[in-house]
Amino acid sequence: MGDGSVTAKFGNVKALLGIVAGAGASYGIYKLISGECFKRNKSFTSESRGVKGLQPGEAALQPGSLLAKVSGLDVVCGRGADTRTVDVASGDIISKSPGSLEPKHLKILLSCLHTNSNPSDRCRILLTLGNAAAFTVNQDLIREFEGLDVIAGFLSDPVAEVRVQTLIALNNLSMNIQNQEQITVYVPQVLELIEMSPVNSELQLGALRLLTNLSVTDKYQCLLKGSITLLLSLLIVSNEALQIQALKVLVNLSSNPEMMDDIVQAQAPASVVLLFDARTAPAVLLRLLTFAGNLKAWTPSAQVADELRWKQDCLFRVLLDESSQLQSRLVQLLSHPDGVIQAQVACILT
Repeated sequence: MGDGSVTAKFGNVKALLGIVAGAGASYGIYKLISGECFKRNKSFTSESRGVKGLQPGEAALQPGSLLAKVSGLDVVCGRGADTRTVDVASGDIISKSPGSLEPKHLKILLSCLHTNSNPSDRCRILLTLGNAAAFTVNQDLIREFEGLDVIAGFLSDPVAEVRVQTLIALNNLSMNIQNQEQITVYVPQVLELIEMSPVNSELQLGALRLLTNLSVTDKYQCLLKGSITLLLSLLIVSNEALQIQALKVLVNLSSNPEMMDDIVQAQAPASVVLLFDARTAPAVLLRLLTFAGNLKAWTPSAQVADELRWKQDCLFRVLLDESSQLQSRLVQLLSHPDGVIQAQVACILT
């Protein structure tokens, strides 16, 4: 179930707002009900340029961010940062192939990362660690050397490119089940990066990739209960790459029956249903249909069914209620030129 205290606290306001008409309104509501959640979450933790005047740990609202605009496991190979010289030891190591790094090399890199204050050097070291983390043995070694916390500490670095490289490294490290437990401590920070970063940025994409890995199994999915509205809002304002990545997370979450009550009760942009259209990119539409299929397979408990009668702007009303446009739009998609999409639509309708 969702955060009952937050729902009760803002119930009167939500009643006045009614059904969300678009991404702007939906995100405004999202900020209203989730602002305090993010403030609480921040206490759990201890692709652009940097912002002047930031102190370590501060998040900046950047021009073009989501807030400003609307108020399977992926190994990611980082792209090279500036090539200025780091100290001799780490410089020699960085020139090696990621697969040839020895334990002593990883120790040196982590030590240099911890002490080096040059953003370009940090990017190069994080890039090397991230690429090395594509190998299972290095994933274990970095954890054993207490490198997960060292790397994750740069999620709050004032330079955006450093944060991007940090997310890439954590994404690759999160392929290791034992690493996931430590990395999940930083989920609130990752969600805040998505919220505060420029829309369609490498920061948002990297953060969503990390959440995709962490949500593959149901062990840590509960950490994302409060992020459903954020993910749905991204579907409206983002490009195809981010839509796909947000949908990967939503599909993972909706595959878990224990998450469904929270998902259908989450506030949703009314315009989400408009994405079920032949003009939507096939890669996005296929995942939307998978998500919708998971939703339609869900049967509400008596308690949730009663609560849904009072939630006019929730995802249930937008996609599953009798008044929703989804059914008629699915029928229209039966004539989609893509045979795979036709088959998936037919499966949902039967």
